[in-house]
Amino acid sequence: MRDMSLMEKIVSLAKRRGFIFPGSEIYGGLAGIYDYGPLGVELRHNIKQHFWNAFITDRDDVYGMSASILMPERVWEASGHTELFTDPLVECKTCHERVRADQPEAIAAHEESHPEKPEWSNPSVFNLLVETRLGASEKSATKVYLRGEITQGVHVNFKNVVDSMHPKIPFGIGQIGKAFRNEITPRDFIFRLREFEQMELQYYIRPDEEEGKRQFAFWKEFAFSWYQSLGFDKTRLRLRAHAPDERAHYAKDAWDIEYETPFGWKEAWGIHHRGDWDLRRHSEYSGHDLSYFDESTGERFIPWDIECSGGVDRAVLFVLLEAYREDELGGETRTYLALSPRIAPIKAMVSPLLKNKPDLVARAREVRDALRKAHPAIAWDDNGNIGKRYRRQDEIGTPFCITIDFDTLGETPELKDTVTLRHRDTGEQERLTVAEAAERIKGAIQ
Repeated sequence: MRDMSLMEKIVSLAKRRGFIFPGSEIYGGLAGIYDYGPLGVELRHNIKQHFWNAFITDRDDVYGMSASILMPERVWEASGHTELFTDPLVECKTCHERVRADQPEAIAAHEESHPEKPEWSNPSVFNLLVETRLGASEKSATKVYLRGEITQGVHVNFKNVVDSMHPKIPFGIGQIGKAFRNEITPRDFIFRLREFEQMELQYYIRPDEEEGKRQFAFWKEFAFSWYQSLGFDKTRLRLRAHAPDERAHYAKDAWDIEYETPFGWKEAWGIHHRGDWDLRRHSEYSGHDLSYFDESTGERFIPWDIECSGGVDRAVLFVLLEAYREDELGGETRTYLALSPRIAPIKAMVSPLLKNKPDLVARAREVRDALRKAHPAIAWDDNGNIGKRYRRQDEIGTPFCITIDFDTLGETPELKDTVTLRHRDTGEQERLTVAEAAERIKGAIQ
């Protein structure tokens, strides 16, 4: 297991550098709720965009959509969530704190806070759905739930997508969106939250065992390769099959992509063979036919579904854990984030060597404007000396720092209109034209 102090360092860096803040902190906050700062929201966006490109935009057989957060109670009855979306709960009889009965580490941590070992209640069932009501009066208000997963929004729109887009099976529907779970014990920073975001693909196939095995194997490897492309060391990612007794109620087969965190191997992504569970149940509960008619064969059937699903917030956390580095450079200890350039919040920083020299500042502004045509996420930094700027950019994971100096202005004639490009991971520097620097940035983020 990796050093738990790494989590403390990540939490500190995330707040200090504007990645992640405790939600509503000035009012005491809420457990399991976090806000994303200026750099965090960009990292999060880049991860989501990377998912969207790979799973949806770059494929001709997948369609995107965005479903509403609020859904009727009947949806969750059909999906099985009102009956089965539960965790076992125990209550401390001393202070009445509640924790999950299946988390011995949470129970042990709670017991350490008491002088004498407390007595626990018998386990009870606790439903994780977040309930609310819509309507102007209590009498006429309709009970609804904030969705506990984004999956059902795709299934209830299956017929709408088929009727509007006329897809040929097999095909997929993907989306990214918020979900809510009334977690008993949210923990481990943004790993287990009460409000979180998911990236998902529901891929519909013919109800055939061989086709099911083939598609499941394909998407399992596709998802693993994609997750690794976020910048992970192969040794800290693994695929693990669910045992039959741990599969969800809908799953014919289930595997997880797991990441080795400081608190153990934890689920990063799930690949589930959902069979016809969802479409069949929603057909029964809604009274609408959600079958698919194959015009090429004249057959009508309820498709099977292969699901790829992962948490955005978990991806952010795992990326930060994976990227954190401490080393010595130029005789000084430094901290840096070795983020993949494709998801780094800032792709490059431009600065004049000295901020009190108008000619340097003006030229640096021109260079930045030129580089922003290669990618808009080009930062400006002229605060402090150049060494401090480098350290600051290293700590937020900026892959390149570009400095405009007197040689750029022509002090050394053969170097006129060139810049110094510094590489984050090694600290090495090279002299390039502005056009070459732009190409270097574009090449790194592809």
